[in-house]
Amino acid sequence: MKKVMNSAVLEFECIGMDNGSKFPIEYTGRGQDISPEFVIENLSPNAKTLAVTLEDLSHPIKDFTHWIIWNIPAAERIRENIPAGKTVPVLGNARQGVGYGLHRYAGPKPPKGKKHAYRFTIYSLDCELNIRASSMKRNFLKKAEKHIIQRGSIVGEFE
Repeated sequence: MKKVMNSAVLEFECIGMDNGSKFPIEYTGRGQDISPEFVIENLSPNAKTLAVTLEDLSHPIKDFTHWIIWNIPAAERIRENIPAGKTVPVLGNARQGVGYGLHRYAGPKPPKGKKHAYRFTIYSLDCELNIRASSMKRNFLKKAEKHIIQRGSIVGEFE
């Protein structure tokens, strides 16, 4: 992916998890497997929408995508426990694409006894993206490339 010019770091908190810490069990495939709540600290006033990805950094497939959601209306909070579906009415008809979680959040669940690192990335964009829910992260990033205002990431571990 090309580097986006003038994009700034998006600072956010994942409720219940600090950067570099262990995933809370409720956000994993061994717990309730619900998406966490995010609190965004420095959202640009130019942001129209948000997108979130969750990737397994330790998976044999590089940056294996567990979850992707886009067209979340820009706000300082993203609710927890986002329901499954290609379209999410409770989030302004945000779209969930294709990953390990097919049109839904799928939290960490590495093989027993193996520790994996997982990365949440949140993007703020200057528009809504008109891409199909069958899209994967690669297509999302290609379409979003010129519209990303900010991005930020945090990493957590789980075994």
